[in-house]
Amino acid sequence: MTAVRIDALAREFGELVSTVDSEDAVALVERALDDGADPMAVLVDVIAAAQRRVGFRWQRGEWSVAQEHAATAVAVSATEAVTRRARLTPAARGRVVLACAEREWHAMPAMIIGGALRGAGWSVTMLGAATPAARLTQYLHDLGPDVTAVSCSMPGALPATRRIIEASTADGIPVLAGGPAFGTDSARADALGATAWAPTAREVAQVIAGLPPVVPAVPPLPAGPANEQASLELDHEALAATLLRQWSPGPDWLAADIKDVVDLALHCVGAALLTGDARPLPDTAAWVSDLLTSRGADNTTAGELGEQLAHVLREYPLARNLVTAHWA
Repeated sequence: MTAVRIDALAREFGELVSTVDSEDAVALVERALDDGADPMAVLVDVIAAAQRRVGFRWQRGEWSVAQEHAATAVAVSATEAVTRRARLTPAARGRVVLACAEREWHAMPAMIIGGALRGAGWSVTMLGAATPAARLTQYLHDLGPDVTAVSCSMPGALPATRRIIEASTADGIPVLAGGPAFGTDSARADALGATAWAPTAREVAQVIAGLPPVVPAVPPLPAGPANEQASLELDHEALAATLLRQWSPGPDWLAADIKDVVDLALHCVGAALLTGDARPLPDTAAWVSDLLTSRGADNTTAGELGEQLAHVLREYPLARNLVTAHWA
């Protein structure tokens, strides 16, 4: 299928996602595959592209959470259709256990990776969203996979990703990391001890084929940042409660929505501490600013959150310094 026809397919699929027409969306994808469309192009350039637009519409206040969830269900059904087709390829290359870290509820990226790997001849066991490290350990013992793949979209899930990396490498199993939370290079994945990082779904099969069969357990992280991140995690609810008393984007906001923003900000600090990469802070500040202003909040509100965040973290010097220097 040519790029032009993929573009046309993407437009038509996007319209069906907008109207929450799951049946026709699945039929469209299946017809495209019957006509010779590249399954990877369907996964990445059609389904994933539509899902990104769904996220943008929610972030900009154009869609409600209910609309976002309904549209995502259409994308999930279409991804499952591609994966069913991918299962026609013999699984002769080995077994991959694919998980999302705790606090990572976005399973769609992992589903797309799973479909790509299955089409490349890997047997894939998908553990789903928010997989606890203890649950992963049990699966590793039961299945004995060749590789653990971990998907992470939100920076706040990076500390939990470290626990998955520890659990997997303790059994000698290499870990492939990927997802938007890792940014645009391997720095965060390397810092957390992942065996390798893949920037997009297209590179996953190639990267995973080059992993070593056995790896050593990851060494401990630097004690200072790791200890402070652990303390932040233990004190999270108390810190969040203080922030909620001191900061609000305005009276029209639901308490649950404000809590989500506060939780995100605190988890982002922990991710920056643990990876030694401060970029999640300005990235999150920009995301929060866009979220708030698109819903009518003053354009200074995100900056005020950063100021209050630095204030409540005054007993956590490494974290406070990161916020003061990098929240913008």
